[in-house]
Amino acid sequence: MTPYCELEKEELLALKQELEKQYEDARGKGLKLDMSRGKPASEQLDMTMPMMDIFNRDFDMHDEKGVDVRNYGNLEGIWGARRLLGEMLGVDPEHVIVFGTASLSVMYDTVSRSVTHGVMGSTPWCRLDKVKFLCPVPGYDRHFAITEHFGIEMIPIPMNEEGPDMDMVEECIKDPAVKGIWCVPMYTNPLGITYSDEVCRRIADLNPAAEDFRIYWDNAYCVHHLYDDRQDTLPDILSMCRANGKEDMVLEFASTSKISFAGAGISCIAASLGNLEWVKHSMTIQIISHDKINQLRHVLYFKDLDGIREHMRKHAAIMRPKFELVLDTLERELGGLGIGTWTKPLGGYFISFDSMEGCAKEIVAKCREAGVTLTGAGATYPYKKDPHDSNIRIAPSYPTLEELKVTAELFVLCVKLVSVEKLLNK
Repeated sequence: MTPYCELEKEELLALKQELEKQYEDARGKGLKLDMSRGKPASEQLDMTMPMMDIFNRDFDMHDEKGVDVRNYGNLEGIWGARRLLGEMLGVDPEHVIVFGTASLSVMYDTVSRSVTHGVMGSTPWCRLDKVKFLCPVPGYDRHFAITEHFGIEMIPIPMNEEGPDMDMVEECIKDPAVKGIWCVPMYTNPLGITYSDEVCRRIADLNPAAEDFRIYWDNAYCVHHLYDDRQDTLPDILSMCRANGKEDMVLEFASTSKISFAGAGISCIAASLGNLEWVKHSMTIQIISHDKINQLRHVLYFKDLDGIREHMRKHAAIMRPKFELVLDTLERELGGLGIGTWTKPLGGYFISFDSMEGCAKEIVAKCREAGVTLTGAGATYPYKKDPHDSNIRIAPSYPTLEELKVTAELFVLCVKLVSVEKLLNK
């Protein structure tokens, strides 16, 4: 295909006319599709329904350590759940606390605890003149929402194909006001890349000026592979930090929200024993115990890491065709035109698309006008301000394949139309 930038004005005008006709036809279809979030599809949720049949009236509601899961106690979670999530992360169970629902709540509470009471005896952030966080971009919008909610200044850190720009990270942490960095290290949201071993090594060897600096290691997609024969791998960041004498520097988060039931799974924090004691100190006031019945349900259903892996192969069988459909459409319709680039993840929930500079908002708006809701342009940057107005997060998981085909075709049509208009305006 001829790159759009090489077309003459008359060719661009003729192309624009044809694209506008196609767009009006698409608008007339009355579409109403939502791809704004990375939600599991109904068929993914249906797979886990047998979990709901594990208990009956005569079932022995005690865990492997003899704990009655119907009663108070066991603030850290039942041992089986700590073991299960520890296996998923490659962490010893004693370094894991199990919570309810999703890990986002745990991350929010951890930031809130740091603001009001400080980190392991350090000055509470609310008493400081300035608190800053490093935010790899494009990144996870809910991370940015948490930090903005607490009035924490966000510093964008550019991402490359290996992870965050570590030269910039190492320079920024010389400022004692920098208290943390958000990381989605495996199949990142939205890029879908995995941090390289070298990036992980440099992260584990950081020397921050702030003693209360923490790496918020949101390992949300650690088992969300799309292929059996092509899987990214990630080293255990806790072990790496411990080997460097910096075991308190990292807080790792994960959940089963996109493994079992969205919003009804179990979540965890994995960290040094010192960090866990700090967390438990406020937990003893905040809550008596989390839902241990749900924890036991997950343990009995998945049993161990092999059980989780087998379950995730079923997820992959549903997700893989959706990713491939979108990627095939992008390549077929936009390849060689010079009006967009995109990532090709081996796992996770997202594809990251970069349009020509200054086009993302208009592309998203045109999709919405035609009945398809995407994640808002700019959402993958702090304060929702993409300096290039180019990044768009594509979430293929929720629609059916039939719906996704229509959506992908509309998306590339909008990319073409907005790009032609941009070139003509130049």
